[in-house]
Amino acid sequence: MPLLLGPFVRATLLALWLVFAGFTCTGSEHATATLPASFSDLLPHFLVEPEDEFIVKNKPVTLTCRSTPATQIYFKCNGEWVHQDDHLIERTVDPATALPIMQVTIDITRQQVEKIFGLDEYWCQCVAWSTTGTQKSQKAYIRIAYLRKNFEEEPQGKEVALDQEVLLRCHPPEGVPQAEVEWQRNEDVINPASDPNYFITTDHNLVIKKARLADTGNYTCVAKNIVARRKSTSATVLVYVDGGWSEWSKWSACGSDCSMWRSRECTQPSPGTGGKDCQGLDLQSLNCTSEQCPQTVNGAEDVALYVGMVAVALCLTLLLIVVVLVYRRKKEGLDADVADSSILTTGFQPMGIKPSKPENSHLLTIQPDLTTTTTSYQGTLRSRHDATGKFSMTNGPLLDPLPNGSHTLHNGKLNSDPAEFVSRLSTQSYFKTLPRDVANTSYGTFNFLGGRLTIPNTGISLLIPPEAIPRGKIYEIYLTVQRKEDLRLPLAGCQTLLSPVVSCGPPGVVLSRPVILSMDHCSDACLDNWAVRLKKQNYEGTWEDVLLMGEELVSEPYYCQLEAETCRLFTEQLGTLALVGESLHMGAAKRLRLVLFSDAYCSTLEYNIRVYCMDDTQDVFKEVMQMERQLGGRLIDEPHVLLFKDSYHNLRLSIHDMPQAHWRSKLLAGYQEIPFYHIWNGSQRYLHCTFTLERLSLSTCELTCQLCVWQVEGEGQSFSLDFNIAKDTRAVDSEFLLMDSNATALAGPSAFQIPYLIRQKICSSLDAPCPNGADWRMLAQRLKLERHMSFFASKASPTSVILDLWEAQHFHSGNINQLATVMADIGKQEAMIFLVSDGEC
Repeated sequence: MPLLLGPFVRATLLALWLVFAGFTCTGSEHATATLPASFSDLLPHFLVEPEDEFIVKNKPVTLTCRSTPATQIYFKCNGEWVHQDDHLIERTVDPATALPIMQVTIDITRQQVEKIFGLDEYWCQCVAWSTTGTQKSQKAYIRIAYLRKNFEEEPQGKEVALDQEVLLRCHPPEGVPQAEVEWQRNEDVINPASDPNYFITTDHNLVIKKARLADTGNYTCVAKNIVARRKSTSATVLVYVDGGWSEWSKWSACGSDCSMWRSRECTQPSPGTGGKDCQGLDLQSLNCTSEQCPQTVNGAEDVALYVGMVAVALCLTLLLIVVVLVYRRKKEGLDADVADSSILTTGFQPMGIKPSKPENSHLLTIQPDLTTTTTSYQGTLRSRHDATGKFSMTNGPLLDPLPNGSHTLHNGKLNSDPAEFVSRLSTQSYFKTLPRDVANTSYGTFNFLGGRLTIPNTGISLLIPPEAIPRGKIYEIYLTVQRKEDLRLPLAGCQTLLSPVVSCGPPGVVLSRPVILSMDHCSDACLDNWAVRLKKQNYEGTWEDVLLMGEELVSEPYYCQLEAETCRLFTEQLGTLALVGESLHMGAAKRLRLVLFSDAYCSTLEYNIRVYCMDDTQDVFKEVMQMERQLGGRLIDEPHVLLFKDSYHNLRLSIHDMPQAHWRSKLLAGYQEIPFYHIWNGSQRYLHCTFTLERLSLSTCELTCQLCVWQVEGEGQSFSLDFNIAKDTRAVDSEFLLMDSNATALAGPSAFQIPYLIRQKICSSLDAPCPNGADWRMLAQRLKLERHMSFFASKASPTSVILDLWEAQHFHSGNINQLATVMADIGKQEAMIFLVSDGEC
């Protein structure tokens, strides 16, 4: 049998076969031969198969295929046989097995690949034959290598505190093969293996785990592949150190002036690289006791000293008595003005309530003044002391009064220049860091009657209930919304900002009752998905957690009600506040508002559509509308809301279904993408992408298309656009901003819907508990506020706190008659609640 021949015989037969077949060792002949009968029963198998290759610039690539035993080998590329003249053939013999080996190579040029570029990938495969059958090699893909010049995302410079985590993002340019990424600091390559404080993520971002002073520098993202090497623009990271106070020194000895002192220095640590200086006193003095004071007076000098002290004490006592008497008389005059029922009862007329007791009938028969829309309170809000007097700045950063010593309110509105107030406010030491943004600041002067501050079109307001400011005190109070870039609000891990950053103050003022700060939030309002914290900035600029939603303690100075889109914060301490949410699982979502703008006027072939993705709060929408108005943009569709989940998936935007005969997109890729972290805990609360379209003729004005925005593996929204780009050339105007016509500051009775005297009557009727439950608890249930029973019960007047919350919720849309109906319903279960006396409870 042929297969039983010895190796020597088989080698002799193979040599004779090669001689008589007329083949040489190399050549470009047909890749075909006839095998001796000894090898005719073997299938060919591949020793070398073609591999994937990249064409760099214009240099062709070579594919190689080697098989044994084989009668012929040919290449097939993209389903077509390569011409036999393009094959380079080489034949040898395997010395170990004496089997013939055939090797074939071909060259692939850039022009061949470019012929089908964009339609399919270019591939080649070799096929080997023997008398027994055929075998196919693996496919080899040939791609044109490139590396684009522009990074899809470049690192951004940052200023970070010492020991804070730093994240620098980098999305390298598109390339084939995919670019490798390395990071450089000051042109030196960063090696995380040698410095574990650095970490490079799988998506090429650089993480500095704890910022050190030595980490200050210029960071560059470098992308490279077989074609080229690209560098991003450098991002400067500045690590700053805020100053800390050293320990107080020991008290000095008592000096000749009967005082001793101690000091401390801003050296632990010293402020560096732009960090903040220490806040507070660096020198304290204290009066010595008489035993420690070195000064002594003897004999007649003692008598004279004591007589003088007694005389001064008598004079001060008489002066104090006179001041108290004058103050009481003035106060009685002011309270008499407040008790005017025409002021305090305007606009309240309960529905369907008929009093059964004559002595209380006046409460329900007061008729509203239908000839006026606001209550008038004319007169000074300052106590009638010496007009030249100043408020003391001791024990709290209260502001100095205005130069003329008084404010006059007409119809409850404050008529003072906001710019003048902000300028004067910023001269105070604590307020120098506040932004001078008049458009987003409101202020007013208030006393015990209370009032309200509102920032139009932001959803932000501050309700100051009656009696919140102690009687005899007058405060100048401000309310402002901070732009995110003005503050360093540290976010880590799964944390995200859910509300605007709001400042109200001055901080440190004494309040008798909580005020209510209302502001929008953008969470899905499901506390099972979130750990929502209230953060407050302290005097040193550090952010502190002061409240965890759902775990409020009634003894704390903060309490929060989270509604579907609004947060109502009860606070007894003013300051800079913000809501931060930390997702508990990937089901947590924040609301994004998607808004589309375009140019109001287009005279070129190019036409831009800007898609904004922002937190779904009114203050961010107002900021974007104001910015687009300056750019001359116009709103081209109604805003949509998208739930963006904490799934680490990016947000994608694409445009489809344009009439190809008239329009084309200049976008190279099929979609644009906003990274997840830019939205979840990025530095801006609004981001945007621009789609640049090109019309093929200036006469083309009709545009129809579909614009889609979706989170990868998540929810999406679609805009169906159909409009004429030439007809409506109106820029963003006030009609789109829905300007709030209400006054930014209201003081006294006009700031509330419930008249002052009626409010007092309701409180006195409902505060005392009734056995049948017809008290403040039933009022809370009727108003669907029973979740806060413990908080209300902790207050001296639970009813007043409930009414404060009702005022905050219904200032713009509330119907006083609806509240009267609720009161009537409570009264129907027992007696009319307005007419129940204390004895009957």
